[in-house]
Amino acid sequence: MSSISLQARFKKYLKKQKLIRFVRWGVRLLVLVFIMDTGYLIGIWPDWELYKAGPIQRSNFIRHYIFEQYRHQSWPDLQWQQRPIHKISRHMIRALIVAEDASFYSHSGIDMEALQAAMEYNLSEQRFVYGGSTISQQTVKNIFLSASKNPLRKWHELVLTIGMERKLSKRRILELYLNVAEFGRGIFGVEAAARHYWGISASRLSVAQAIQLAATLPAPVNHNPVSRTAFFNKRVKKISRYF
Repeated sequence: MSSISLQARFKKYLKKQKLIRFVRWGVRLLVLVFIMDTGYLIGIWPDWELYKAGPIQRSNFIRHYIFEQYRHQSWPDLQWQQRPIHKISRHMIRALIVAEDASFYSHSGIDMEALQAAMEYNLSEQRFVYGGSTISQQTVKNIFLSASKNPLRKWHELVLTIGMERKLSKRRILELYLNVAEFGRGIFGVEAAARHYWGISASRLSVAQAIQLAATLPAPVNHNPVSRTAFFNKRVKKISRYF
C-alpha cells in the first residue's frame, strides 16, 4: 500500500473522529440545556390553586410596565382595575373569543391548526406577523412570561399552557385574560379600558364598544379606539361580521 493511500485513510479517520467528538459534545450540550431548562420550569411553576379563584395577581406584563415607567417618564400611570367575569359585558366575552380564539372551548390550550396557519402565513410574508396563540397561551404569556419571541420562551408558554388548562376552568382562564390583557399604553384589563375610553364600567359595554376593545388586542398601543388606524378599523369590520 502506497504512503499516499495511507495518508488519505489517516485523514479520513481523523475527520471521522472529529465528527464523533462533535456529536458527543452536541448531545452533552443538549442534555445540559434540557436539565437547566427543566430546573427553570420547576422554579417558575405556579401554584395553580392560587389562580383557581379569588383576586387576580399582577401579571408579569404589569410589573414590567411599572418598571419601565421609571425609564419612560412620558408614559401614563398604570391603569388596572380587577373585575369578576360575571360583571363583564357578555358582548365583551363574545368579541374576545371571536377576535382571538374561535376554538377556545374546543381545544385543550393549543390550537395546532391555528399554529400551522400562522406559520405558513409568516413564511409567505418572510416575517413574523401572527403567532397563532390561543387565549390560554396569551394568558400564560401575560401572567408568567414576557413578550420575547425566542423559541425557548415559546416552549415555556406551551408547557405552562398545558398545565393551566389541566388545573383551571375555561371560565377562569377567560376571567384572568380579561383582567390582565393590555388595551392601550398602561391600560390593563377590560375594566380599566372601558373606563379609559368611554368612562363606563365593563359591565355596561355595548356590542360596538366590545368589538372595538377586542380589535385592539394584537397591538393595543398603536391600534385602539383613539388612534383608529386603518388596521384597527379593518379588525373592527372583521369581528363585526359575527355579531
